[in-house]
Amino acid sequence: MKATKILRTAAVAVMCLSLLFSVASCSKKAQKSAQEPTSVTVGITQEPGLFDPHLAVAAGDKEILFNIFEGLYKFSSDGKLQPALATDCAISDDCKEFTFDIRKDVKFHDGSVMTADDVIFSTNRAKENNQALASIASVEKVGDNSVKITLSTPDSEFLTHATYAIIPQSVADQNKTPVGTGPFKFKEYVVGQYVSIEKFADYWDSSLPYLDEVVFKICADMDSGLLELQNGNIDIFPHMTKDKAEMAGDKFDIVTGSSNMVQIFALNNAVEPFDKKEVREAINFAVDKQELIKLTMDGAGTELTTGMNPIIGDAYDKSIDGTYKKDLEKAKSLLEQAGYADGFDMTITVPSNYLVHVDTAVAIADQLKEIGINAEIKQVDWNAWLSDVYTGRDFQSTVICLTPDYAPMSEIARYHSQSTDNFINYNNPEVDKLMDSIPSTLDEKERNDIYHQILHILVEDSCSCFIQDPYEITVVNKDLEGYELYPMYIQDMSKVKFKSA
Repeated sequence: MKATKILRTAAVAVMCLSLLFSVASCSKKAQKSAQEPTSVTVGITQEPGLFDPHLAVAAGDKEILFNIFEGLYKFSSDGKLQPALATDCAISDDCKEFTFDIRKDVKFHDGSVMTADDVIFSTNRAKENNQALASIASVEKVGDNSVKITLSTPDSEFLTHATYAIIPQSVADQNKTPVGTGPFKFKEYVVGQYVSIEKFADYWDSSLPYLDEVVFKICADMDSGLLELQNGNIDIFPHMTKDKAEMAGDKFDIVTGSSNMVQIFALNNAVEPFDKKEVREAINFAVDKQELIKLTMDGAGTELTTGMNPIIGDAYDKSIDGTYKKDLEKAKSLLEQAGYADGFDMTITVPSNYLVHVDTAVAIADQLKEIGINAEIKQVDWNAWLSDVYTGRDFQSTVICLTPDYAPMSEIARYHSQSTDNFINYNNPEVDKLMDSIPSTLDEKERNDIYHQILHILVEDSCSCFIQDPYEITVVNKDLEGYELYPMYIQDMSKVKFKSA
């Protein structure tokens, strides 16, 4: 399930089934002897698109790359920010200078030793492709193992962005030969079949990882993945629906929890008729979110009101909950005010490899009929969705899951009019102004008040229809232990091992 910070082309079902046995040989079942190589196979439903960590935007790419690359800081499975390739950070009182102590004796996968120069190189390179790092004015070495990042404007939340990958200057093409410092190193990618990563013996945390190999096996969809699970060819399958997970069999445990995802019925604010607030508001009153959650997730989801997930904490304002409840008469009245008393025709473009989003789109189309809106479902492959809908913004509406980091600004930054991630073309100068003031607001309570104001405006503008945080449901082989769910789109394989190992 999933979609942005974003996501790429799913292999066709026939291909996945034809590889049922041939690929299984690549992901050999682990031996339970500590002396023999151990391998685990993870099922995924989208074709990887980019292995360059500074260019990848697809959530499906990033959940694999998390095992290969690391930043100065990283999020833990409980959503806490913690040091990684940095051991500490000193922050100036005005939140403009961040001095990182760089971890010593860290090696890249090519055998070279990470230096402060690599951190400087990576920071400058990441800045070119990451809008959240745009405020970086300079990066300089202030010691053999210290780097100071100076910002042009204060940013009280800058550490949450210091998760960008540190890479060696010596690698010319990270997409072709990805080289990081993570617990696993890239081994092989066979289009339409699998991505394999292998244990990095010189990882700076010598206690990790436990596995010798992880194979991310590409399946056309959840149904073909379920068949592979039942046939014993996959050990872990994330992002499942409740009904499919329960069909996996008694050899698997079901692990579930909040995902911090935002499933959105995204409306392109720049095209008719969704450029009219009344139309967007009417749709919000026509959609029965609880029914959608029941139909698509068997009830395993949290209803959302806006673009921030309540799991984020005090930056979320609970007073907005329940703003939209199904009210067909109000919806029809709003359509009439907008000049669409007889309804209209529209298209919902949805990535075909995400069953939950397809099912949601179908259910939404049925609900919209009640107010005279006729919605056609247009299924496209992932690459087409990414290029045409997300990047090209050539669409009327879509259903997708947004996958922010576990930080308030990450949740709402895309609603700034200048954000490259603002694929719904939302534009409100007041929101821009408030959002621009957050980095320089050092008091946490004051920042939270600003977040609350932004959330109220997003709701008032009905910028899109926010549906649910679908629970993360992962099926895990009972012979395994150490698998952790993250409040982000991540498959952390570093602590996974066989119980007998």
